[in-house]
Amino acid sequence: MKIHAYTSFSFSYLNRARVLAKTLRRHHPDWVIWAVITDQHPPGFEFDLSIENFDRVITAEMLFGEDTNSWLFKHDIVEACTAVKGRALQYIMADPTAAKVVYFDPDIAVFNQMTEVIDLLDNYSIVLTPHQLDPEPATHHQAIRDNEITSLDYGVFNLGFIAVNQSHEAHRFAQWWADRLFDLCHDRLDIGIFVDQKWCNLVPCFFDDVKVLRDPGYNVASWNLSQRTMLYDEAGQAQINGRPLRFYHFTKLGPIGDTMTRRYAQNNAEIYELWWWYRQEVLSATDPLIPEGWWYYGTFDNGVKIIKSMRVLYRDRRDLQMAFKDPFETGLETYFNWLKLQ
Repeated sequence: MKIHAYTSFSFSYLNRARVLAKTLRRHHPDWVIWAVITDQHPPGFEFDLSIENFDRVITAEMLFGEDTNSWLFKHDIVEACTAVKGRALQYIMADPTAAKVVYFDPDIAVFNQMTEVIDLLDNYSIVLTPHQLDPEPATHHQAIRDNEITSLDYGVFNLGFIAVNQSHEAHRFAQWWADRLFDLCHDRLDIGIFVDQKWCNLVPCFFDDVKVLRDPGYNVASWNLSQRTMLYDEAGQAQINGRPLRFYHFTKLGPIGDTMTRRYAQNNAEIYELWWWYRQEVLSATDPLIPEGWWYYGTFDNGVKIIKSMRVLYRDRRDLQMAFKDPFETGLETYFNWLKLQ
């Protein structure tokens, strides 16, 4: 029996996923690492497992069969790569060699062994990490808005990470999560949903044996830097508030991430050094054959870009779903042509 880990991405995020797999492999060479890819290869590019740090691949087609195109069309790229996580978890849990399963977002890098989490799964069915571990001071109004109110909006737990064992309760959770993500994994804050994340606010309510891991070394990110400081110990190991840095969540690589990091890391130079390292790793893992922003399911089969309103209309209209089983097709008697006639 082995520990299995997985991440979910499109090929435009392969560079980040490669950094995750490389760092995870460094600390856990015996783990089985899965790539869940909701995409098709760009022209001229081939995903070759023999040269990657991944062991196995799951595709959307493996999870959704003949309904794949109809189901995928209802989602934008973030929603789709998130929504597959529930069924992928069930798929991996069904592997007879999987003793415990851990999910990581592709924009995470691992810096120390995850043994503590694996040990927790001997006594708990589900392990979650909250966005925040400590309240912001009452006078820090900006931090309250950015961190605490945002957690209320987008979810208390960061679903860039979750770990489960093979207990009955973990299987109950996986089934429930997969069911909700199949129909209701959308960015719809107006109805209280933010992809997979806000659903898991309910996990401690619905399921037993849930561990909320309140260790500052896990899931470190811009949204909790106001309460966490990174330093190196005498052995050169990264420490967060005196605890080993387990993994850092490099979300929003670019101007947004830079702004939030500057706001809350302030003069913590070690954080900026970490970001510099991550940028170099992502750059070295970038394949020039993958166009920037590539997503095969982002266009109709004639190359015309699909805008969000087209997806929402199809998602909301059962009659359109029945009439057009493959909404990516173009030509006569297709969803594309129906849209042109409206």
